[in-house]
Amino acid sequence: MSSLPVHLLHIYISPGHNFFGHHEKPPGSSPMHEVREVRCVAGKGLEGDRFLGYKRNYRGQITFFEDEVYVRLQDSLFVHDKEPSVFRRNVILRGIDLNTLIGKRFELQGIEFEGTEECSPCYWMDKAFAPGAKEALRNHGGLRARILTDGVLRRTEQNAPAELRLIS
Repeated sequence: MSSLPVHLLHIYISPGHNFFGHHEKPPGSSPMHEVREVRCVAGKGLEGDRFLGYKRNYRGQITFFEDEVYVRLQDSLFVHDKEPSVFRRNVILRGIDLNTLIGKRFELQGIEFEGTEECSPCYWMDKAFAPGAKEALRNHGGLRARILTDGVLRRTEQNAPAELRLIS
């Protein structure tokens, strides 16, 4: 079992959907709320988030996004006035290629997760961030995961990374 130091830079939750279920309709207006910590509920999702209890065995109970991808996207599209919350992912972290966690079980801050699939970028990314974002995010849209054990996920301090431990 290997582990990597990662930084949890932002944690977001939202009570409503802006893009999900809005195909061919205007986006919703539910804001993302940044929190210092969030309770992860096994098999259900994040307390206070729109996907909590969405459906049985849902593959996106929590979503992760790489800060490195966000920074690269800002630079390549010359957009520096948008926060990472525009991507509507729950956890923005630094220090791991999230695609390596697809199909894997891992532990972060004592909570077990199962990486299920990439969060494939959709056309909304071009509207939320900038034209070209959908294409630039291809194969780097983030990670959907199931929550396997209960716990509290917290942002990390700059000098104190968390250990992400690969279980299987």
